[in-house]
Amino acid sequence: MREIIPGRERDFARQIDWNLFRVFHEIVRCGSLSATARALHMQQPSVSAALKRLEDRLDCRLCERSPAGIRLTPEGRVLAERCERLLAEVGRIPQELAAAGDDLAGSLTLRMVSQLVCPALDAALARFHARYPGVILRIEVSPWREVVEAVRTGEAEIGIACDSAPSVELHYEPLMRETQQLYCSDRHALHGHAPILPAELADQAFIDTGDDEPGELAAFRRRHGLGRILGGQAQDLHEVRWLIGLGVGLGFLPTVVAKRLPDAAALWPLLSEDLLPSYHIHAITRQSAALAPLAKRLLDELLGEIRRNG
Repeated sequence: MREIIPGRERDFARQIDWNLFRVFHEIVRCGSLSATARALHMQQPSVSAALKRLEDRLDCRLCERSPAGIRLTPEGRVLAERCERLLAEVGRIPQELAAAGDDLAGSLTLRMVSQLVCPALDAALARFHARYPGVILRIEVSPWREVVEAVRTGEAEIGIACDSAPSVELHYEPLMRETQQLYCSDRHALHGHAPILPAELADQAFIDTGDDEPGELAAFRRRHGLGRILGGQAQDLHEVRWLIGLGVGLGFLPTVVAKRLPDAAALWPLLSEDLLPSYHIHAITRQSAALAPLAKRLLDELLGEIRRNG
């Protein structure tokens, strides 16, 4: 263990180039120097030089490089955690400054799964906008695993998603229960058939939703042997619906989403309602970090809406 010289921490904080932490965070996130260079619009030698400057300044090796990418050293893992917290704190500065004035302003980003139909969220966002018209609401759509990870790392303060493996690092507020039905289109031979047992559909082509498939739905599919034959693949529900409509294969959609589609009549439900897989959609925040003012106000509106509607 290196000796800590009195005053060294103060001098380090004054003299370090804080941009080096941002570069290192991207190296960890991207997994390689070349991918980091593309993400930051830099030349790869510049990324390598920034990493070396940081290692020299810290007097330790942060990662091992190989053709396959990078592998963090124990010191690198510690710094990676610190960088996540540091960037999360920096990201909250605009909101906190905006909230310090008499009129709330600025922007608030909500990370969520695609095509979500949640009346409580609709009402909360409308009420929030009416109270704070100076705040710009930004909606970022990602597969549910990316939503959860963004909250865990501090990249997002609030996520709206399912999570089949809840983490002790995160806090979950249930908003609604979403149910999935298996559909075909009017172009498919099964259109118009009475409800079919899941195992009888194992020889049908399916539309795979990849990382956006809820864990409960994946378990249901595997239990009944569904999805072994791949007809198409898409992670956004809009594209999933499109491929179902073209007759490419059978596909699961949330029932509330399917009912709202302009051409809902072209979709045909294949499974009995008492068999359908379902799961909770949560508002997800971190356990260990206080929410920034704008995020806290939105979460309060959302939880208030849930309480009012039981």
